[in-house]
Amino acid sequence: MDDTLKGQVTRSAAEIYDEFFVPALFQEWAPRVADAAQIWPGQTVLDVACGTGVLAREAARRAETDGSVTGLDRNEDMLVVARRVAPSIEWRLGRAELLPFADHTFDTVVSQFGLMFFEDRVAALREMWRVLRPGGRLAVAVWGPLDDTPGYAAMVALLQRLFGDRIANELRAPFILGDPDALRSLFIQADIPNGAIQTPAGTARYPSIEAWVHVDVKGWTLADLIDDAQYRTLLREAERELSRYIQPDGTVAFHSPAHIATATKA
Repeated sequence: MDDTLKGQVTRSAAEIYDEFFVPALFQEWAPRVADAAQIWPGQTVLDVACGTGVLAREAARRAETDGSVTGLDRNEDMLVVARRVAPSIEWRLGRAELLPFADHTFDTVVSQFGLMFFEDRVAALREMWRVLRPGGRLAVAVWGPLDDTPGYAAMVALLQRLFGDRIANELRAPFILGDPDALRSLFIQADIPNGAIQTPAGTARYPSIEAWVHVDVKGWTLADLIDDAQYRTLLREAERELSRYIQPDGTVAFHSPAHIATATKA
């Protein structure tokens, strides 16, 4: 799997990701994952695959000054943005499959929309479980099925028609753990007992079709795969084919569920 299908973006894409993707897709899930993880004041928290830090910032708000939060990501460009936005949080460069922490270091370990891109998902889950203290709680979020996320199902179909598999697969990649049984199987393989999965409803929101296309291309791995002429073609076709997702106020919205898997360490 190359770096694009691992969700690795450039510095400029990380800036767009934080400015646009976070409010469109990720912001609403940070409090939900923090709720599932049961983060409270004074805890030590690790956010794995933290990206630009939306979940880590929510964890820091809840852990308060008596607690501490560490955000870890393999993408230095994401961490540059994270450090600028929240310099009080500890940001670490590293891989989920080999966490640079001792056993039983954290009260809580969370990961939001990163597991799909790990090279070895089972190894990463085992590492998260290893650094969790007895009595601690793990919470991992992944996107639900592509077919249950109609806006992105339509966008993937459009990319497929216009540009073929290589480009369409970039937007299929975030949904590869949409089957809850696949997520459940990973927890079992990682020897994490008594895992539970909930699937709350969510809503993706963009200011316009143009903004949606801009974010999906310029804030994601497609930035290096779609040239200016292709971008103009995509925007023209998206404004025609995806208009059914435009709301009365002119914004774009569509159903976007996610699975949140949790487990408490004995």
